[in-house]
Amino acid sequence: MTSDSSATPLGLPDVLGEPWTAETLPLAPDVEGEVVATLVSRHTATTTDRALLHVHGFTDYFFHTEYGEWWLERDHDMYALDLRKYGRSIRPHQSPTYVDDLEVYFEELDAAWERVTARDGHRKVVLAGHSTGGLVVALWADSRRPPELAGLLLNSPWLDLQGPALLRTWLAGFALDHLGRARPMRELTRDVSGFYGRSLHRDHGGEWDFDLDWKPLGSFPVRLGWLRAIRQGHARLQAGLKVPAPVLVLSSDRSSWPTAMNEDVHRTDIVLDVRHIRQWSVAVGKHVTYAAVPGAIHDVVLSRKAARERAYDEIDRWLGAYVL
Repeated sequence: MTSDSSATPLGLPDVLGEPWTAETLPLAPDVEGEVVATLVSRHTATTTDRALLHVHGFTDYFFHTEYGEWWLERDHDMYALDLRKYGRSIRPHQSPTYVDDLEVYFEELDAAWERVTARDGHRKVVLAGHSTGGLVVALWADSRRPPELAGLLLNSPWLDLQGPALLRTWLAGFALDHLGRARPMRELTRDVSGFYGRSLHRDHGGEWDFDLDWKPLGSFPVRLGWLRAIRQGHARLQAGLKVPAPVLVLSSDRSSWPTAMNEDVHRTDIVLDVRHIRQWSVAVGKHVTYAAVPGAIHDVVLSRKAARERAYDEIDRWLGAYVL
């Protein structure tokens, strides 16, 4: 079977507007009740057996139409997955973003992959993930190793805990493991500046339009059970994965921790420490390319034009050398 882009798309018209569509993926219920994920897609004008499947980060969802169109222009059908309890998939009874094990996400990744490959006929699929999504897709790709996986693209993946080294000690990990099991829904007190969200949204000095209910400037709560799951994911990755496909890791060339809205907010990663991304990228697989993009922000493809064009050049070079 091959993809037929002239066929009527499955799913309903998406909030991004036609020809984007959104398909609800029913999942097994959890302790809060009904659970779904959402597969957003748009297809090229002609039939192709290539596709990109993108997974967002924390306090995020797919609204990256320019990024999608870039892939469409390169003969890839575009798919994006809003994970359970994020974006289009949030339901009123749910605690947004919360899971207690990152492998829970494998259910929707399996379902999305089946639709992209077996149902829609794509034989060469690049799997992409941003930030937390980068950690999740790396773990999934290592676990599943599907034959259609042509490449793994990680955009500022979250591969270690930022902050003082004390937070990454064995004792800190032991304490988090205990507290995360004992009080998983307890919210972690944080001082969230909102600078990053403001740097993105067009009403607050940025370039992009997105739903502030789905991606609030002040973030969603971080709960101890979720953070425990993240640290378990970090530990699995840092022990060494064996993703068989070529991997590209992108990040900014610099992190900063501004205390006011200034130029660093628009030219550096103010969410993660890029030194950790560089350090742990080699743990993903045996064939890893790392590119630091000068002037990029945390979501590299949402950077200012010059930086994101540099990022697109890096992706293009990687695709031509190792994937296509």
